[in-house]
Amino acid sequence: MARVSRSSPPRLLYSLCCTTASRSPASSLIGGAFHLRHFSAGNAARTKPDKEPWWKESMERLRNIGISAHIDSGKTTLTERVLYYTGRIHEIHEVRGRDGVGAKMDSMDLEREKGITIQSAATYCTWKDYKINIIDTPGHVDFTIEVERALRVLDGAILVLCSVGGVQSQSITVDRQMRRYEVPRLAFINKLDRMGADPWKVLNQARSKLRHHSAAIQVPIGLEDDFKGLVDLVQLKAFYFHGSNGENVVAEEVPADMEALVEEKRRELIETVSEVDDKLAEAFLGDETISAADLEEAVRRATIAQKFIPVFMGSAFKNKGVQPLLDGVISYLPCPIEVSNYALDQAKNEDKVELRGSPDGPLVALAFKLEEGRFGQLTYLRIYEGVIRKGDFIINVNTGKKIKVPRLVRMHSDEMEDIQEAHAGQIVAVFGVECASGDTFTDGSVKYTMTSMNVPEPVMSLAVQPVSKDSGGQFSKALNRFQKEDPTFRVGLDPESGQTIISGMGELHLDIYVERIRREYKVDASVGKPRVNFRETVTQRADFDYLHKKQSGGQGQYGRVIGYIEPLPAGSSTKFAFENLLVGQAIPSNFIPAIEKGFKEAANSGALIGHPVENLRVVLTDGAAHAVDSSELAFKLASIYAFRQCYAASRPVILEPVMLVELKVPTEFQGAVAGDINKRKGVIVGNDQEGDDSVITAHVPLNNMFGYSTALRSMTQGKGEFTMEYKEHLPVSHDVQTQLINTYKGNKEGE
Repeated sequence: MARVSRSSPPRLLYSLCCTTASRSPASSLIGGAFHLRHFSAGNAARTKPDKEPWWKESMERLRNIGISAHIDSGKTTLTERVLYYTGRIHEIHEVRGRDGVGAKMDSMDLEREKGITIQSAATYCTWKDYKINIIDTPGHVDFTIEVERALRVLDGAILVLCSVGGVQSQSITVDRQMRRYEVPRLAFINKLDRMGADPWKVLNQARSKLRHHSAAIQVPIGLEDDFKGLVDLVQLKAFYFHGSNGENVVAEEVPADMEALVEEKRRELIETVSEVDDKLAEAFLGDETISAADLEEAVRRATIAQKFIPVFMGSAFKNKGVQPLLDGVISYLPCPIEVSNYALDQAKNEDKVELRGSPDGPLVALAFKLEEGRFGQLTYLRIYEGVIRKGDFIINVNTGKKIKVPRLVRMHSDEMEDIQEAHAGQIVAVFGVECASGDTFTDGSVKYTMTSMNVPEPVMSLAVQPVSKDSGGQFSKALNRFQKEDPTFRVGLDPESGQTIISGMGELHLDIYVERIRREYKVDASVGKPRVNFRETVTQRADFDYLHKKQSGGQGQYGRVIGYIEPLPAGSSTKFAFENLLVGQAIPSNFIPAIEKGFKEAANSGALIGHPVENLRVVLTDGAAHAVDSSELAFKLASIYAFRQCYAASRPVILEPVMLVELKVPTEFQGAVAGDINKRKGVIVGNDQEGDDSVITAHVPLNNMFGYSTALRSMTQGKGEFTMEYKEHLPVSHDVQTQLINTYKGNKEGE
């Protein structure tokens, strides 16, 4: 492996990653691009014998991690300590400290309510010559797209658990997401200084509730007020944390009174790992002595393969246990080349392609976060393959636009540092690049996207308008920005009432955006009643024959269309199809597009409740035209009236969005929750037992799910949680259809 010799100047070390731990003036003045070439040329001879590429060492010294947890488990406090010990910040502020400064990572009021950090997407720090990017992970299901992106960018994660609260509902949600996106993780049991702290209870809860195959890597020396330090079971050393902020870590021998416990817990650790690691199992069964290095390698292999979760302990608030956790991140979590990332090849119908993750390949980068900065839009990129340089031309695969990279920076919380180039595995930000969140950039040689281009359809709409007329500009600015950030958030105009309609993935999703408009843009918005996006469709064939004739002095209007409408076959990819089966020239061919346009326009608003008509096939079989009076307008109007004439005969029905709802409730509340789902016209399709919880899967109409989170909380004493995603549109029952039609008619008459 190519290593840099100690005698080489500090600039060469800098060249490996275009970064430096020691900011020597000489190394800052010269651009990173020069160093890369300088290093490659100067050390070519040394690199050749190993046949290892120039970037291998810098990649192995890189970690992209996320820290996530249940609200109030000490996630922000832990991040604050990590930044302090790695030298990123020079003094510690508490989240609710008396000095009123607040933690570095908390800057907005809304962050505390959402329990996720919004302001900075990636903070970068250095620990023992390793570069660590800490990425914020949002935890909410309504932000599926955002969660998916944040977890795509991570290579590993730390799950923080409270030693008193144990495994709580949000810990389960976060863990479920990590499992879904196959993120290797460590667990950190925090708050060992609190009254009632019991790390072994929490470890057992993680095994039973989260199905973790885990074991402790450390044993605490004392608990609650007597919490003094930790014994590392791999190295068999006791660590104490001295100094005003615990910055001096002192390693000593294991206390004599703890030797038996340490021996027992080390044996348990080796047993647990050897169940999933064959190499360690052989040594264990052969009764060989297992050295610290062998055990560390085995834990690393099992963690990266997601078969084992090492458990660390400490108290971030009391500054104990954070440095060994950072060592754990380096020892046990994967570097970018040890994780498989897949792209979707748009040229081959979204086929999965594995990315090698090497800087030698074509450029593939994902914009996973947008931020409105002082200098315009700041876009965070995770580079999966290839190298990006300042001044390069890159192509946005989602829009097809070619863009020049005007400025490339590395983020340190909210300060930034200009760099010349960055390679695979790194996280950088670019300025002045117009794009939406989730767009993929390449150098043009491949057509890959990192996430599917198929964005789920929004299922719920709200009418919003600013309270004061003066704030219209800020209001539209906010909506434009949120649309860019989140493809599942749509904005439209209601043609009838002229109101602005926002659509999204659920009640909470839209509530959060209305709240963000108020806080970030200081615009008070009034919100209408939530509306469900119904659809209409036809169930049988109906014929039309309509003549549109109008004589009004001068050129009149004349157009006759004959044909039929029918439902599209099940599983068809389009929602509207128009077929021209005309024989001969009864209607001149230049009028056919106008006829299609007329039918499309008419299908935008069905006669039952004014919602769009889907799964419709229109077939034109005959018609008539007039040599003088026929025009595009005449045929367009003829089509609109023809559709309205035959629509009632096609036995139309209303379709409503049905949601796939997954509930997780303690078993004692199962009966009440199931009864409530039936009351909401839901169909229960699955019921499983998971530890002490019941997992219920049901299909429930969205119209009956309003305010469900409040109802579920009151039914389960706040212990139940649910996730909801769009499944399909299905016909409503006859009584609901009648009710919807009457409401629609009543509203129309009222106007």
